[in-house]
Amino acid sequence: MSRSTVVACCLALAGSLSSCGGGNGGGEGPDAAAAGADTLVVATVNNSDMIRMQGLTSDFTAKNPGLKVEWVTLEENVLRQRVTTDIATKGGQFDVLTIGTYEVPLWAERGWLKPLQFGPDYDVDDLLPKIRDAVSRDGQLYAAPFYGEGSMLMYRTDLFQKAGLSMPAQPSWSFVTDAARKLTDKQAGVYGICLRGKAGWGENMALLTAMANSFGGRLFDEQWRPQFDGPEWKQAIQTYVDVMKQAGPPGASSNGFNENLALFNAGKCAMWVDATVAASFISNPAESKVADKVGFAPAPDNGLGKTSGWLWAWNLAIPASSRKAENAQKFIAWATSKAYTDMVAAKEGWANVPPGTRKSLYANPEYQKAAPFAAQTLKAIDGADTHHPSVKPVPYVGVQYAAIPEFQSIGTTVGQQFSAALAGSVSVDDALRNAQAATEREMQRAGYPK
Repeated sequence: MSRSTVVACCLALAGSLSSCGGGNGGGEGPDAAAAGADTLVVATVNNSDMIRMQGLTSDFTAKNPGLKVEWVTLEENVLRQRVTTDIATKGGQFDVLTIGTYEVPLWAERGWLKPLQFGPDYDVDDLLPKIRDAVSRDGQLYAAPFYGEGSMLMYRTDLFQKAGLSMPAQPSWSFVTDAARKLTDKQAGVYGICLRGKAGWGENMALLTAMANSFGGRLFDEQWRPQFDGPEWKQAIQTYVDVMKQAGPPGASSNGFNENLALFNAGKCAMWVDATVAASFISNPAESKVADKVGFAPAPDNGLGKTSGWLWAWNLAIPASSRKAENAQKFIAWATSKAYTDMVAAKEGWANVPPGTRKSLYANPEYQKAAPFAAQTLKAIDGADTHHPSVKPVPYVGVQYAAIPEFQSIGTTVGQQFSAALAGSVSVDDALRNAQAATEREMQRAGYPK
């Protein structure tokens, strides 16, 4: 790949030349050249399941004498920029990457990932079909799912009871926004709803794109024309901004998944629409003050046949630039195996194992008993339709994103506009107008329609 091609790819995927930098850009993690042949450098997101995996590394090294693991653990937006830059420029800084379902098919197509090969004991056929399909290209696995998720509505059963509210089998956004206002008690430090506000294509845009789907919105029409100037997006974003200003916590424009998780666990949120993976943490008495007062419901809809559900998985993959592919594959097999699940269950309890990847987990009576959210999680994953995410037809694959290289830059830019609208620094109308203009420019520059 020529230097000009590398720059073009990095521009599309990372958003700007300044964020691409050189091969080993950034200073948070170890330099690949400094890591010995027996050391694997693993880049991962700072979510709780990954922190737990890092704490269990000694099990892997004990089973693989002579191997060491060095961790680069980063906040979600920073991780995406670092690994995208490194892989697009063939920097070779990492041996194992934590990447999402968005990146896997795009990077596999470009030859940036090594294909994975597992032995029969790994049981590839046990992977949930929708998750397996999302991390494959032409039937070949290019990443192994560490945990998978849909999205759902999590709520405080005690606060609902106190307010005389009953959660519907399928809540609507109308019900949720009305309930959020009734459940807010700012003097007591309890807010009716917590939603992502932190800018990022995988932060606030994950929620807002899925939410817009339920209002009949879509990212692009069949001719790849951006749709942020349509009435559906206006209704969705206005609903979001209004309810968050009236019933959300202060500083919500800075809150992503981890911040809202902390708020919910501290008893500050009556409702939270987010990833199903959060369920094990908010129902764990070791982490949550309200663990025994939590209920689970489907992600809200708007009466049009589509919910605000999404589909995602955090996965482990090997960059083509890694010179330690054999050992990297050993690590990935360890971290995504049934044996790893059993180890976490033995140490932390069945409710805390990584969810959303294997059929056998959801058929396990012990897991079903320990995880009251299991059925709702599986329903959310199975119900996500990546080919028909909205009410109207779309030309792209993906629920909360469009699986095209340009989306990472578009989603980040648009997410900044919606975060600014939530913060009150721009109006909803201006945010949508700016989002439309920026997306039109990006799509024209990329040569759409193709």
